[in-house]
Amino acid sequence: MSVHANSFLASLQSAAQKADRAEDELQREIVERRKAIEQARKFAYRRYNFMRTVAGAVANASSRDEALEAALTSLRSSLGWSGDSEARLETMTDFVPVAEAVFASISPETTELPEADVLGALERFETGYLEKRGAPFWSLFENYFPETPVVDF
Repeated sequence: MSVHANSFLASLQSAAQKADRAEDELQREIVERRKAIEQARKFAYRRYNFMRTVAGAVANASSRDEALEAALTSLRSSLGWSGDSEARLETMTDFVPVAEAVFASISPETTELPEADVLGALERFETGYLEKRGAPFWSLFENYFPETPVVDF
């Protein structure tokens, strides 16, 4: 082959390799974007289902203290926490403003309480948790707890 043939073939090969790299990069971006969207969806449903459970528990409370107890019991139950640790106690303490906001938003005396910003309180809780723990709060719901079989004797 002549030098000219080698030159244009090398250019074509380079263009083909560049197209391969572009396609590979696009595939990586698609995978990353799909993972990000999937996690956002999971967290959105966890947030919704958890807060629906908390609101249901708080709805029956007749006082702030009952509401906090109900909300924290719901938190512990949702995460399968049967014992306490420093991190768990800190998380429950940090969740109190969210529980208070939920109670204020559904309390019969809502007119006497300041306007509740449940979503703002929840966002501050999530941000604080992420800053302290380095992981989203909603990732706690990924821990699988196998069901213990019931054995009759």
